[in-house]
Amino acid sequence: MWVIVSYIAAFLTTISFLPQAIKTIKTKDTKDLSLITYIMFVIGTSIWTLYGFLDNEYAVFFANIVTTFFASIILFYKAKDVINERRNNKK
Repeated sequence: MWVIVSYIAAFLTTISFLPQAIKTIKTKDTKDLSLITYIMFVIGTSIWTLYGFLDNEYAVFFANIVTTFFASIILFYKAKDVINERRNNKK
């Protein structure tokens, strides 16, 4: 029973980043997103991915590898915006 619950939770938390990733890709707008939050989140989900792999916790592993992927897309666009903003402010 708890295995099923863990897979449902993993699916929901993983898929929750898909709409934000799609919106970010489409609009290229990240001004309301926190760079620090996404840095910490990607590091955290990467560590959870490693944990899931090393402990053979497949729900943890697969959920976090996908979540890390989606969050990394968002982080990439946010970092790119921050870098461009800093370059423009130096001019």
